[in-house]
Amino acid sequence: MFKANEGSMDRWIRAIIGVVILTVAYYSLSGKIQIISYVIGAILVFTAITGFCGLYKLLGISTIENKDENVQ
Repeated sequence: MFKANEGSMDRWIRAIIGVVILTVAYYSLSGKIQIISYVIGAILVFTAITGFCGLYKLLGISTIENKDENVQ
């Protein structure tokens, strides 16, 4: 469906930050800021799982390391 545009390190960082944001939102926040934090955290976790970021696609960014370019 979508071509992955996130490398493994990018995906791990997104997953960790997303889980931290969701945890903080659940235990420490309330009101509108809690809802916003849930949305941001969920987006980060979802993109980490799928390996696809729509914003990266729009900006033409990819953090996947191309092993073919590293061969001399």
